[in-house]
Amino acid sequence: MTMKRYALRMSNPIVILLLTAVVVAVAIALIVFAVRAAQRPRNALVGGGVSPELVERILELKASDQFDQAVFLVRGETGMSHRAAARFVRRLKPLA
Repeated sequence: MTMKRYALRMSNPIVILLLTAVVVAVAIALIVFAVRAAQRPRNALVGGGVSPELVERILELKASDQFDQAVFLVRGETGMSHRAAARFVRRLKPLA
């Protein structure tokens, strides 16, 4: 393909419009991703967002085989995702 044909092909208004639409869509997607990432609650372990009273309640529920209720309690109090809350409850060990 010669440069002349390439220049004629790229000057097509439809091609320019489509490329512009793709660039705008990618920019919007990146902005939405950044906003959601900024609003997502942090892991409660990092910020120390889990109070000792909450840990006690979680351990009581875990000890009485109410794992799901413990996960829901963590999610409600910290805003963690279900997966992160379940991991947190699984790793939480009673104090000796």
